[in-house]
Amino acid sequence: MSTYKALVLNQDVNGFSAGIQQLTADAFPAGEVLIRVAFSSLNYKDGLAVTGKPGVVRKWPMVPGVDLAGVVEESASTEFQPGDEVVVTGCGTSETMWGGYAQLTRLDAKFVVPLPKGISLKQAMGVGTAGVTAMQCVMALEQHGLKPGGKEVIVTGAGGGVGSVAVAILAKLGYKVAASTGRAELADYLTALGASAIIDRAALTAPTKKPMEAERWAGAVDSVGAETLAAVIRSLAGEGSVAACGLAGGPALNTTVFPFILRGVNLLGIDSVRVPNQRRREIWQRLSQDLPMALLDSMIEVQPLEDYKAVGERILAGQTRGRVVIDVNQ
Repeated sequence: MSTYKALVLNQDVNGFSAGIQQLTADAFPAGEVLIRVAFSSLNYKDGLAVTGKPGVVRKWPMVPGVDLAGVVEESASTEFQPGDEVVVTGCGTSETMWGGYAQLTRLDAKFVVPLPKGISLKQAMGVGTAGVTAMQCVMALEQHGLKPGGKEVIVTGAGGGVGSVAVAILAKLGYKVAASTGRAELADYLTALGASAIIDRAALTAPTKKPMEAERWAGAVDSVGAETLAAVIRSLAGEGSVAACGLAGGPALNTTVFPFILRGVNLLGIDSVRVPNQRRREIWQRLSQDLPMALLDSMIEVQPLEDYKAVGERILAGQTRGRVVIDVNQ
């Protein structure tokens, strides 16, 4: 391939620009592993980046795409050989390093993970950073004592990428899952993923002056933040935990210390970027075991790279369901 297609973002005195370009190999940044990309994915960060919103890209020009899955083309690392199927999820890609919205990319081996058996390249991007984050949340809850058979586990923002994967994983593991969403039309979809109850977001976040509510949730996966996270904390059962991994509803958190000092609940922060390679491999192995691939397939919507702006605007408007996979070769 003498040239390759890539979406290039730039910011200069004339403002923000984005467009698909044909690049040559000498445009690559440094890196040990050259990957022929098959698919990328659409995360909330990708929506921000491709529509020119601040807060994601910190180095220009930038090829966005937090995630990518593909086949090794060349490798200066003994860990990878040409022909190996690999996956990369949020590790600074689309921020300071070129990402997956291109037919070829080059990265250091420490960011690259062998694709586990039983997961296709498209499915890997159905997982993407959102699915990796969901699995991290479940693992963190387990490490803090969560086990099946008790009270319900609530997943907020359940119709999104993190939420959808979390619902499917938790149900597979035997938990009673309550899925919270602001979109009533997703009830059948979430039930099919394994949710045993659908909770309207408005009901969950109804105004109250109480610092604590009845103990309902054994644990929680929260990708919304703001009032939703505060409401979950108020209703966590004693010694329960919430894994907080997003701020779709905003970054502010208005709560009290009462649930923490009277019920011993835990607020667990989840960072999906600064994750050592060995830990990433462990997360992907758990995904290959605990995420039903048939359910993952039902979450996936494939879109061509050319539609980057439209799909970016959709995810920012909360109009996507499950996981959007980007075919970089379309």
